[in-house]
Amino acid sequence: MMAVTISVNNDILTWAIARAGYELPDFAEKYPRISDWLSGAKQPTVKQLEDFSNKVHLPFGYLFLPKPPNETIDFPFFRTGRKEGTNRVSLNVYDTILDLQRRQAWLIDYLQELGSHPLPYVGWFNSQASPVDVVQDIRHTLGLGQSWAAGCPTWEDALDTLVKKIEEIGIIVVFSGIVGNNTHRVIPVEECRGFVLVDEYVPFMLVNNADAKAAQLFTIVHELAHVWLGQSAGFDFRQLMPSDNPTERLCNQVAAEFLMPEALLRAHWTGVADIRKLVTKFKVSKIVIARRALDLGLISRATFFQVYNTYMAEFAAKKQGQEFGGNFYYTARKRVSPTFAAYVDSAVKTDKLLYRDAYKLTGLSGKTYETFITEHLTKT
Repeated sequence: MMAVTISVNNDILTWAIARAGYELPDFAEKYPRISDWLSGAKQPTVKQLEDFSNKVHLPFGYLFLPKPPNETIDFPFFRTGRKEGTNRVSLNVYDTILDLQRRQAWLIDYLQELGSHPLPYVGWFNSQASPVDVVQDIRHTLGLGQSWAAGCPTWEDALDTLVKKIEEIGIIVVFSGIVGNNTHRVIPVEECRGFVLVDEYVPFMLVNNADAKAAQLFTIVHELAHVWLGQSAGFDFRQLMPSDNPTERLCNQVAAEFLMPEALLRAHWTGVADIRKLVTKFKVSKIVIARRALDLGLISRATFFQVYNTYMAEFAAKKQGQEFGGNFYYTARKRVSPTFAAYVDSAVKTDKLLYRDAYKLTGLSGKTYETFITEHLTKT
């Protein structure tokens, strides 16, 4: 019996290939049958189209649209050195944004069903606010004093403490450097350090887990500032430098003041040689201290970039020397967020959510989902 073939619009095929980041000649070399489809010499079977859609990371149904859809995000993605944000991002970043928006939409509905109220701090300030005022309100809301990080054993512990405090006030924090669980679909740090989806019921943050933890810490507080300003945004944040945009500059100032208060730095600063000593004292990384010193005119841009580039080179070398793999469930906690997973688990146990939908929301299924919920959800 001959397989049934289907006619597909050539514009959709070429768009799907470009959307996935391929040049047509390169893709045709790896996937020769595409040339026959485009020339009309042959038509694809359903199975071949399913295989094609998987290769280009496109939902199967999209292949039958009359024309390519307009795939843009509904908030600005800022690039270092540019004033205006863009609404277009790469496929991997786009799909990650869609995934978190789906999770967020479900959780908003669930929280409203439970009778939750809007979070009072979302959009509390505008872009004309003083960075110090924003920082003071963030600290008050989180219950963290000016020297909160000094009480942590290391600045890595300070990162964990901060994330826990953020989730306790109703913000979901997700760490991931790939699309879903697909390790072949990487989100490059140089393109996306993170993004924040602001909502009055439950903001969602994504932090690129492939980034150095020191930079992650700065990204998180930058995203917190966006929540307090009530504005969703994404950013590449190259060398911890913001876009040339007033709101982005304000968010950077907030992050710098929150992590390394001006008064504390000036009181202990005698020169660049102090950076290592201050790392130990205040439990923030040397690039955070250097970034703050740059803001305050204590070091030059050249000195800051030297510190930054040295740190990131050391991080890259250390990362390259590490074994691949790691603990799957620890990674899952970071990618899913224990707070979000707890809401999903509660909804399942109260018959407000089907298991199949819980699997889609968490990216975990079957025994893996059960093991995660029962054995790893509350572990640190």
